[in-house]
Amino acid sequence: MTWLIWRQHRKQLLWTLVALAALTAVMVPTGLAMRGAYDHSGLGACLAKLGHETMPTGAGGCEGLNQRFQNQYGGFAYVAILFVLLPVLVGLFFGAPLVAREVENGTHRLVWTQGISRRHWALAKFGLVGGAAVLLAVTYALGVAWWLGPLVAAGLGRLGYLSFDVQGVAPVAYTLFAVALGVYTGTAARKVLPAMGISLASFAAVRILVETVARPSFLPAKTSTYAAQSGLLPNRYAGDWVYDQVVRNGSGEVVLHDGQIGCPPPGDPGAADCARNMAEHGFGAGPYTNALEYQPADRFWTFQAIESGLFLALTALLVFLAVRRIRRIS
Repeated sequence: MTWLIWRQHRKQLLWTLVALAALTAVMVPTGLAMRGAYDHSGLGACLAKLGHETMPTGAGGCEGLNQRFQNQYGGFAYVAILFVLLPVLVGLFFGAPLVAREVENGTHRLVWTQGISRRHWALAKFGLVGGAAVLLAVTYALGVAWWLGPLVAAGLGRLGYLSFDVQGVAPVAYTLFAVALGVYTGTAARKVLPAMGISLASFAAVRILVETVARPSFLPAKTSTYAAQSGLLPNRYAGDWVYDQVVRNGSGEVVLHDGQIGCPPPGDPGAADCARNMAEHGFGAGPYTNALEYQPADRFWTFQAIESGLFLALTALLVFLAVRRIRRIS
């Protein structure tokens, strides 16, 4: 049985390994270049001195270093979009044809008359293909996390939409879910192309729903306030997932949405110029307060565990339903 499964899927595995090798050939030199620039420019050391929750106005001189780094390598963050698609591609090309191709070609009847039960056949195929998918997903997740590290530290953040989806254990859970979804749609559609189309649409719908509706509600958001004239601002390099940031006046009314104000404390050089600049932009006498609603960066692994558990539960459900449907295929 194992030899038969290998013979059936060796071409898919070979092309997948070729694709991973091509990605590695691109990621290794660019990753080394980013890490070298991040360390040798002094950006890494500068950001490490900022602390966690707050940073001084002007980010302690790190803004200029970060701007130069972003000008050179910031565009690489969009490559992460391609990495987000890898789990669904594994589901389309490994999961969807697993049962659908057998039924479409009629070869399932021959297999099930050779002393192998449908359940044994299904679990053997699901187990071996799923195991290969896990190995591929773990390799890909570790590689992407290493490659994306400097961009994450330079402000992208581990809880950001793109970076969260391609790091940690979540990509492994997404991949298993995509394979199980492909298998189940294959048992329902019984043809490869319709199964692939349904799998793609369903995977996208579930991922978008979880990412935009469920994930922000995994844990209650935290709130923080900072006096606008304290000389401090929320540290945007801490990696927190910011839901909302506003500026409130002394009466608690919101005077600025999606923004923040940072001025030196009264008596410090530049405090008078900052107050005058605020007045020119319609801000009267203070005090003003920056208010922040966010998920702290240290909740990364908690969020990863919650989301991975959700997708693994869906995977188990889909495998169970697929095995039941296989028993009814004539």
